[in-house]
Amino acid sequence: MSYASDVKKELTTLEVHRENAKAELIALIRMNGAMSLANHHFVLNIQTENPAIARRIYQLLKQFYDLESELLVRRKMKLKKNNLYIVRVNAGSEMVLKDLGIFKDGQLIEEVPASLFENDGQVRSYLRGAFLAGGSVNNPETSRYHLEIYSLYEGHNEMIANMINKYDLNARTTARRGGFITYLKEGERIADFLSLIGATSAMLKFEDVRIMRDMRNSVNRLVNCENANLDKVANASSKQIENIKFIDEMVGLGQLPPKLREVAEVRLANKEVSLKELSTMIPSGAISKSGINHRLRKINEYADNLRGAEAI
Repeated sequence: MSYASDVKKELTTLEVHRENAKAELIALIRMNGAMSLANHHFVLNIQTENPAIARRIYQLLKQFYDLESELLVRRKMKLKKNNLYIVRVNAGSEMVLKDLGIFKDGQLIEEVPASLFENDGQVRSYLRGAFLAGGSVNNPETSRYHLEIYSLYEGHNEMIANMINKYDLNARTTARRGGFITYLKEGERIADFLSLIGATSAMLKFEDVRIMRDMRNSVNRLVNCENANLDKVANASSKQIENIKFIDEMVGLGQLPPKLREVAEVRLANKEVSLKELSTMIPSGAISKSGINHRLRKINEYADNLRGAEAI
């Protein structure tokens, strides 16, 4: 089972306040429902590929309305041949849709009632229903951080983004596959959203993985930095030794000033050590790291001058 499926499974087990649960049902029907005419009356079909979500819809309808609904299973014939679960309401579907503010005067109402935005519990429940209906989230262990909710209509998609951004989660929107999505990219924001809609266990798992990934990334950055420093030291040491050997071959190290000659001989005898270690090996007495670095620069300049003179 995928991580997204685990999240949705947890959400379908939540018990919520009656009025808040109704907001969840509104989102589920708005996003996954379809109306049709049969024998001169409306039939409502709410479909999903997730059996737990289908049971959730069926239970919510039974909780709020005294009517007959049925749960059907169909086999998809194209692409992935998954089961398709359909909650069907025959008699009374128009009454249900009117009560939920989805249908009025023979027309579907695209906008969600403004009163829904006034109650925090209802906003959270609507977002939970929207995620159940059209949401997905990447497994934090294997993929980049990404959570999205797909909606067929742009206005509804913008409304979902506005709802999420009531909680400062930086949700963004874009067109996708003949519809629109609201998405989150930041790991911390995704964890906050999962907590917001009630997926506490999934959020804790997400945070555990995120912390471990961030820790590994920090360790890798430190290792890379250390390796880069070692390469820098090795390259500098190689250049110093090359210049010292060149001076020795051309004029002899005895031509260097005593302090430079002393450092040159110690560096030649200790090719792998760092400047800090080298500074403690000077026969006449230890000097500072900056002091040893200064003398090595003078040796490099001496070699460069010799090369210039040779070229002339």
